[in-house]
Amino acid sequence: MSGKQERARTMSMKKHTLPLAVTFSALLAFAGGAVGQDADGVAERQPIVVAELGPQVGERVPDFEMVDQFGNMRDLESVMGPNGAMLLFHRSADW
Repeated sequence: MSGKQERARTMSMKKHTLPLAVTFSALLAFAGGAVGQDADGVAERQPIVVAELGPQVGERVPDFEMVDQFGNMRDLESVMGPNGAMLLFHRSADW
């Protein structure tokens, strides 16, 4: 491709890029704003009941694999003792 053809192609691409970007942005703005809204346009927020998340007390947890604080891979069987196991997941503010 010659330099003249390359410049013409580049100019053509630049000419179409801005209108496409504006159109795409407008579609995202309108479509994104409509998600989760009622008829009045007010977003509905469902409360999250934290106590219902995850396994409940006394419920058997599914098999898992994860890394412990020392970098060792652990699974449910490796932490289970003769009387079961108590799992505590603590979300620290110091990550």
